[in-house]
Amino acid sequence: METKPTPTDEESSVEAGLHHRMTGVGDEASSSVSKRQRTSEPRAPHPLQTTTMMDSASAVVEFKVNYEQSKHLPAGQAIKSDDISVGGQVWRINFYPRGAYEIPGMSNDHFSIFLERQIDYEITRPIKSIFEVLLIDKDGAPVMISSKLPPPLQRYYGNYQWLASQNYMVKNYVKDGHIKFMFTITVLPDNPIPVPPSDIGKHIGTLLDSTDGMDVSFVVEGETFHAHRAVLAARSPVFRAELLGSMAEATMPCITLQDISPATFRAMLQFMYTDVLPEDEDLVASELFTYSPAEIFEHLLVAADRFALDRMKLVCAQKLWENVSVDTVCDALVCAEVYNCPELKDKCIGFVAEDRNFRKIVLTDSFMQLGQRFPPILEEVRRRVAGI
Repeated sequence: METKPTPTDEESSVEAGLHHRMTGVGDEASSSVSKRQRTSEPRAPHPLQTTTMMDSASAVVEFKVNYEQSKHLPAGQAIKSDDISVGGQVWRINFYPRGAYEIPGMSNDHFSIFLERQIDYEITRPIKSIFEVLLIDKDGAPVMISSKLPPPLQRYYGNYQWLASQNYMVKNYVKDGHIKFMFTITVLPDNPIPVPPSDIGKHIGTLLDSTDGMDVSFVVEGETFHAHRAVLAARSPVFRAELLGSMAEATMPCITLQDISPATFRAMLQFMYTDVLPEDEDLVASELFTYSPAEIFEHLLVAADRFALDRMKLVCAQKLWENVSVDTVCDALVCAEVYNCPELKDKCIGFVAEDRNFRKIVLTDSFMQLGQRFPPILEEVRRRVAGI
């Protein structure tokens, strides 16, 4: 049984009906009502409630109340919703069929609605929210009662008061003995302390520009690269096994690598330290303009597969996909098949199977070679073309 006309936690209120006027609800009025003792009040009916989460910061609540059972409740007695979790806060809707408190000299022929925040008193930070109230008429159409953006609240906020006669409610809104509301609750983001984006990649990347702490070297086609065992081991399970495990390389200060170009190894090192590949034009220049961008990213994808750099592998696959064409798709497919990149393989097969592409690709030498080397790929293309 509700004995206090206004909630003690933080609230945003809407008092709804026909005619409205601004009203302030102060602590004095709240206190005077809370002192009243009611010993024979009727029991408030429990509402039918459905809550739909739009996202983590907003929800729509359908609130259906038995009007016949609630219209005789005294002023100050509320019908309360279940708890609603929105925006990291717990809320409750309190519906007062006869108003939250008695108005001297006026009939209590009105209703009040409060949005109550269940406050954790150890956390007093105010919350900004929007509370919208719609009353559903007999035809099922929503009628806006109020849409309010109150200021950030600490304890209590009085909003609007509206008056509506019982006859008016029955005529326009009571259906099968019930009245139905739709509420929307939206918690707005506050103004947090600005935090800059992570710059760990930038800081670790500076290690490549100095010899501080470097404890291993790699020789690639006569060119020497210095690095840090810990960084490489953290980024690549292959390097972890070689540099920190029981393999011979673990005790070698200088390691010679085969089957990789200096430009590819340099770009791979940059990715391992910064999580970013060099710009495309820098990659082309580093290869002395010997290779096309597609060929360079194929080399990088091969290196990523060799050293188990999964994210770098997908970055290269995306670059290859962005540059795919009728002339290059078969080479990209071979690369994806040989170096185990199913994401790129699926994209390329779909590209080949498109009717406008297939008519051209099927006549190329690269497609014939693809079919000879990888018959299963050719079979998959045929299934896609046939729509199987």
